[in-house]
Amino acid sequence: MRSAIRVFDLTKYYGKLLAVDHINFEVRKGEIFGFLGPNGAGKTTTVRMLTGVSRPTEGTAEVMGFNIQRNSIQAKELMGIVPDISNVYTDLSGWDNLIFTGRLYDIQKSQREKRARELLELFGLHKRSHELADGYSKGMKRRLCIAMALMNSSSILFLDEPTTGLDVQSVLMIRDLIRKMNHDGLTIFLTTHNMDEANRLCDRIAIINKGKLVVIDTPEKLKQRIEKLNSIEVSFLERGKNLKKDLEELSAVTGVISQGDKYLLSTEDPSIVLQNVWQYASDNKLTIISVNTLGPSLEDVFVRFTGIEQEEIQKKIENRAGI
Repeated sequence: MRSAIRVFDLTKYYGKLLAVDHINFEVRKGEIFGFLGPNGAGKTTTVRMLTGVSRPTEGTAEVMGFNIQRNSIQAKELMGIVPDISNVYTDLSGWDNLIFTGRLYDIQKSQREKRARELLELFGLHKRSHELADGYSKGMKRRLCIAMALMNSSSILFLDEPTTGLDVQSVLMIRDLIRKMNHDGLTIFLTTHNMDEANRLCDRIAIINKGKLVVIDTPEKLKQRIEKLNSIEVSFLERGKNLKKDLEELSAVTGVISQGDKYLLSTEDPSIVLQNVWQYASDNKLTIISVNTLGPSLEDVFVRFTGIEQEEIQKKIENRAGI
């Protein structure tokens, strides 16, 4: 059996609302499979059906060869689930959280203690394993949460937004752990809004939008599908009030997004835009600090296949920056 997950016409209605619309896909054993989509696209509903929390209206799914409806106990015994909200018991120590989880899975005492020691070592928590989890940092709690999901020696791990809200060091540590676990044979089903994270970690990516599965492929092949969409990233020493508007009016520029001290100019003809940017800088006595030609990003892919407009992305950027 090469498949970790097989989905057949999986469908979910909430009353008259069609949340997931007859989707079909396969997750191969040993891969990191990214599942992306805007809020309300059907990601969470799909995961709830795959993990046996919610019953499909139509269709079905197999997890590690077990039908999630007819053989839910066998399927759940092989999966670990890490929700986006921590399920760590903060009034227990790291050690006790793992031991309690082992009891829930009905793992024998000697085995669960051995497994707990292994996971605490792997996740860098062994030195503080007997401290209350309430005193752990967000990154430590997240690592403990993942460790708890692996107490049953899972064959497949469902990870929902594993690094959201964490500091850079914790993000890098968790990503390294994901790679290591996958290298050791664990299949990982990852849902994330972080395009960079999906690009760096995933072997293949599926994008769902309005309940429909719109595309599945490797990150690089997805980018190749929109290879005509390129961009020029430029930064000036001076920043005039009308700079963004002036850049938008340059020939061959199809859109401009302000990102910090840089401007991202979308185009299908980078050579013309480069010439125009240099000429604009010369005519207006501006100093260019840096200029780069960029190919399509996974974010561009996401925008293209979900129909999200660049204006919406700009609003998010401005909101984060407090503009």
